[in-house]
Amino acid sequence: MAEAVAGGLTLESVLATPGYLASPEGAALACALPLSPLEVAPELLDDLTDADSPRGILAVARLPRCGVDALPIRPGVPYLYLDGLQDPGNLGALARVAEAAGAAGLVLSPGTAHPNHPRALRASAGSLLRLPVAVDAEPADLDAHLAGAHPIWAALVPREGVDLWQASLGGTLVLAVGAEGFGVRNAILERADLRLTISMEAPVESLNATVAAALVLFEVRRRRAASQPPPPPPPRPSPARASAHTPRAGEGAPSRQS
Repeated sequence: MAEAVAGGLTLESVLATPGYLASPEGAALACALPLSPLEVAPELLDDLTDADSPRGILAVARLPRCGVDALPIRPGVPYLYLDGLQDPGNLGALARVAEAAGAAGLVLSPGTAHPNHPRALRASAGSLLRLPVAVDAEPADLDAHLAGAHPIWAALVPREGVDLWQASLGGTLVLAVGAEGFGVRNAILERADLRLTISMEAPVESLNATVAAALVLFEVRRRRAASQPPPPPPPRPSPARASAHTPRAGEGAPSRQS
């Protein structure tokens, strides 16, 4: 809720329990809301939300989603393309990973779970309210939008790809992650300039999509950081002036005379 308010989303209605509004957190949030919450019984709020443990407040907000035009063009920064991912929870987790790793945006193919699904929003911990997201995006549309940045497509495959730790990951990388159990579609594989495989110990054959994407995106982030010149050292503080008189040579404390 606080992320939605901070992001400038339009709230159409807010429901809250009296107990939540009486708490310090609830009182502070209520003061920041653009409209007064409607007090409802806890039982009613439980019926309206699908959360296992609702926090005592619920809002209806406008959260429009657009196509590739919603994405910034940032040459040299990666984008995450989700191809047919069905689980809203995984979508939210991947959005959180993408934002944490510094991705320029999240791109969803037609048929991918919607980013406004409640489970996706909760799993993203606010990332789906901040990270640029494009929905119903075909690869050709994304290529046209990012043409000036010269996108390089990379697809995650479980085997027979280039080892992640040895692969070249420079340029404007578009990392394609496929649906649970099915992987990336053949059309995406054929488009990919690079097929990446994460080496792992037997008998494990694959990783969760979120874990695999996180490894790739943070490796890209690590290499980008390593290629940047180190920041200049902070300025050295000027020596502090002595506040007391410093004795000259030969001077000292007066001696007692007998």
